[in-house]
Amino acid sequence: MKILHTADWHLGKKLDNISRLEEQKEVLQEICDIADQQQVDVVIVAGDLFDTFNPPVEATELLYQTLKRLTANGKRPVLAIAGNHDSPDRIDSPDPLARACGIIFVGYPHAEVKPFAMESNFEIINSDKGFIEIKLQHLAYPLRIITTAYANEVRLKQFLGVENKGEQLNEVLKENWNFLANKYCDDYGVNILTAHLYMLERGGEILEEPEGEKPIKIGNADIVYSDAIPRQIQYAALGHLHRYQFIKGHSNPVVYSSSPLAYSFSEAGQEKKVVIIDVVPKQKAVVQAISLHSGKPLKRMSFDNIDLAVDWLRSNPYTLVELTLISNTFMSSADLKRIHEVHDGIVHIIPVVTHSKNDTEVAGDVIRLDKDIHSLFHDYFNYKYGQQPNDEIKDLFKEVLTYTKDLEE
Repeated sequence: MKILHTADWHLGKKLDNISRLEEQKEVLQEICDIADQQQVDVVIVAGDLFDTFNPPVEATELLYQTLKRLTANGKRPVLAIAGNHDSPDRIDSPDPLARACGIIFVGYPHAEVKPFAMESNFEIINSDKGFIEIKLQHLAYPLRIITTAYANEVRLKQFLGVENKGEQLNEVLKENWNFLANKYCDDYGVNILTAHLYMLERGGEILEEPEGEKPIKIGNADIVYSDAIPRQIQYAALGHLHRYQFIKGHSNPVVYSSSPLAYSFSEAGQEKKVVIIDVVPKQKAVVQAISLHSGKPLKRMSFDNIDLAVDWLRSNPYTLVELTLISNTFMSSADLKRIHEVHDGIVHIIPVVTHSKNDTEVAGDVIRLDKDIHSLFHDYFNYKYGQQPNDEIKDLFKEVLTYTKDLEE
């Protein structure tokens, strides 16, 4: 059995004010092509389908179109669970229509999927809260999947019927997962777990959550350790962390597949992937990561010369850039205009003005209140920034003074 694992699509997400929708269309088409080329039997999307609870219409259309393509006209089951960016009700809402296409949505961690069949292709033969069993017609053995869509600690305990609210989330999930695994996951089928959460190896290094994302880990209360995963599970398909990585601490692979695009500059340079799992009953899963090549690379660049910055920007048009410009003077509007004219993918410009300690010293460090307002402003600016204000800043200060006088009158 071949399974494709992907996660953290974040459809509708912008980088500052720059839309990523066209890049998302390209990379999702690439994932569909990989699914076909690899002839996968099942697709798992491990949460954060959307970037917000109320995604734009274009993002919603893109999700449903992509999932339908991934089903190969109902021949291939596609399971998609909710992440911390998703509205579980929104994920569950199209369920009747989704099932007709071979798409299985799980919005809540205690969701129980209604059994259904897709003609002569596959059938859900068993289900429970947080569990489904699928029989593919061309395979002699079933696929069992324990599903844990995202919910915060309090809601998750409520959904799972935990009376002791002080019990650690790790212990709650461990007990629930083992109950389901012991009840349904014998050696005569393929046993998978999928979840959207923050997972670590016990005693392992703390992993950084994506920059700009809604955090799951608050202190240590929401950490789930990989040794909570039942021994029967042959592969754990995780979502939330955007870097492709294995989590140690379990005898079988526990994997974050990565997001399909770099969504923040902290992810600049990361190689994005989907994961192909080749697995049969009683055997270790074979894991193959396939790199994704769609989308614009994110670059953090630093220059101490405007001409060098312009040359680099002109040579790298298909990038999204965080640009740091180091100078001993403030940038002029002409320099800013020149930079923006040569490249339309500049997300942030960070000016860094350098000066020596001696430059920041105003003679005597004494405030002379008998000076006029313009001289006082020059002295303050020199003290604060280590240089005299240029003509543009002087003109701006004059405008502020004029505006203030008009208000007073």
